[in-house]
Amino acid sequence: MPEQVPVLVAGGGPSGLAVAVELGRAGLRCLVIEPRETVGTDRPRAKTTSVRTMELLRRWGLADRVRDAAPLPVSYAQDVVFCTAVTGREITRFPNAFGLFAHRRDEFAECGQQIPQPAVEEVLREAAAELPSVELRVGHRVTGLVDGEDGARVEIAGPDGSRYVIEAGYVIGCDGANGVSRAAIGARFSGRSGELPNLNITFRAPELTEEALCTRGVHYWVLGPEGGGIVGRMDLDGTWWAIAHGVDVRADAVDPAALVRRMIGRELDVEVLATDPWAARMLLVDRYRGERVFLVGDAAHLNPPWGGHGYNTAIGDAVNLAWKLAAVLRGWAGPALLDSYEAERRQVAEQTIADATTQETRLAWAYAHADIDADTPAGSARRAEVAEALAAKRVEFHSLGLVLGYHYADSPVVVDDGSPVPKHEPSSYHGSARPGARLPHRWLPDGSSLYDHLGPGFTLLRLDGTADVTPFAREAETRRVPLTVLDPPGVPDPDPYRARLLLVRPDQHIAWRGDDAVDAAAVLDTVLGR
Repeated sequence: MPEQVPVLVAGGGPSGLAVAVELGRAGLRCLVIEPRETVGTDRPRAKTTSVRTMELLRRWGLADRVRDAAPLPVSYAQDVVFCTAVTGREITRFPNAFGLFAHRRDEFAECGQQIPQPAVEEVLREAAAELPSVELRVGHRVTGLVDGEDGARVEIAGPDGSRYVIEAGYVIGCDGANGVSRAAIGARFSGRSGELPNLNITFRAPELTEEALCTRGVHYWVLGPEGGGIVGRMDLDGTWWAIAHGVDVRADAVDPAALVRRMIGRELDVEVLATDPWAARMLLVDRYRGERVFLVGDAAHLNPPWGGHGYNTAIGDAVNLAWKLAAVLRGWAGPALLDSYEAERRQVAEQTIADATTQETRLAWAYAHADIDADTPAGSARRAEVAEALAAKRVEFHSLGLVLGYHYADSPVVVDDGSPVPKHEPSSYHGSARPGARLPHRWLPDGSSLYDHLGPGFTLLRLDGTADVTPFAREAETRRVPLTVLDPPGVPDPDPYRARLLLVRPDQHIAWRGDDAVDAAAVLDTVLGR
């Protein structure tokens, strides 16, 4: 165990590994401390890898590896189905849920992917192991942490009871809600827990064949007067997951297999592999950093699972912080750049939690209005009530406005051009080139994505091919800022972007736009936190 490291990552789940991959690709040494020696596969945990997370994985060259590791290909199913039972009657469906499309779309470089979180972790572990500057120590746990002005003192326990003390230049707390990082900086959660108890069940049911299903779907939302839940495939070999809503294992004697049979709608053999009781939590910390300690993912926010945004928000945190930390450690950005992490990411978590929280209320409403059957007259008030309840769930499955449309317009390291800030519409994405927004995606004539041509540092997009970029190139060289000048072929005229030049950050968000480079020095000083 080293005595000193530039960066120590407490926790090697998805967010911690994402930090390590981002830093490792920049050639920066970091040590990841992870208690679990192996990644458990009996619980799927998060199942939705969003469009935006897939784009970030593509940025690392890992999108195809994640898809290859997914036991359920996108081509199998893209729709969420509401039904009376998995083998019963379909009530309604939400097509192309979670950004699942069998063919590419103009709006984004990657569609979403249904994949158990452990499978993503395995890909990220392999990717981290391929980076010479990254060291992953499994079976070890961060047990103590003291933040300081010039670094942090980290206490670590090994699997054999051994104890270590490491001095770290920076600590990235990816150790979840029960880790030590949050307390080390005096951060506190505020918010509430959901009122609906739930039970996760992983099971095998060989008799639940394709022919027995009411229809093909990626998720089955089972509604009924006796309670319901969600059922979905983990793979195509007979392993499934389920969430039984309204089930409190503390108050009732619960038979998980019986719950599964009720949601399936048939008496068949069910082998329960694992169970996990939970209630949604909607919590957000009051600060994201101390002196040299930063919080990422579940250490900073606990999201309700509706829409599958928690793990994806954590990956966004990791990329946002890690590219900035790399810039500071490489010496081409000022320390104020790190202050922008909280300013940018806390508001994203706050909005995501708020949008997802409404779905628990809508879920209870949907169950309360789900007691219809085939004899309920078409056009009746009862059917209208059910239609209204189900329509309210749309934003949970069609949330590209939330996934792609979040922005950093108010960030101190984004140059405000005075243009209107994009309106928050969680279910609809309307691309914007306003500084702070994600760069609107385009496919180029050769079939590649515009994102594939962005540089590892900042990229200056010259949309008309004629604007003088010399001031930017000169000022970037003076500041040792990695800058790629890109004249993208086949991109439409500058009108949709409302500028001839776009300065794009390493995380694919726009830092500045304009028609000339006369203010290049001031622009770079702002976006680099100088």
